[in-house]
Amino acid sequence: MDGGAGAPARDGRRGRDETREERADRNFADILQELRVVMTGTQLISGFLLAVAFQSGFRDLDADEVQHYLVLVALAGLATLLGLTPVLVHRLHFRQRMKEQIVRFGNVLLIITLVVVSLLVVAVTSFIFEVVVSPTAGLWASMLSGVVVVALWILAWAVRRESARSGADGSAAGG
Repeated sequence: MDGGAGAPARDGRRGRDETREERADRNFADILQELRVVMTGTQLISGFLLAVAFQSGFRDLDADEVQHYLVLVALAGLATLLGLTPVLVHRLHFRQRMKEQIVRFGNVLLIITLVVVSLLVVAVTSFIFEVVVSPTAGLWASMLSGVVVVALWILAWAVRRESARSGADGSAAGG
């Protein structure tokens, strides 16, 4: 294939020299790779939560801590189901020539999964500080980790906006 970054693609857009089908295949492969990373973290957190319930100290949790724990289990389950759904959709629509729609849907689901996992990380951090130190420490931990999550999401959006702005003036290639 000819054409480096910035060369017109076969479909008339600037960027990679690939067909719509090739782009959809590449984008879906990217989504699956990103889901592998997210799902590994979610599995680790879910395993931690499962182990907590079978520790002798679990019986010592007060009612609020048990509720907090159950919210964490629900969030971990939701994150797992959301992360599995793009694969399910792909399997259900295999060979139906719907790859572009699957990629768009998978992208939305991946973003929702990342939001849920972000909430899960904040809540797990809060729970650990709450149980190990105090409810006040748990609150502070949730606020601090929440600020970090929000800052990282803002940074991610800023990178996207900068990329879009650079692409608009022709100084960067899309993909």
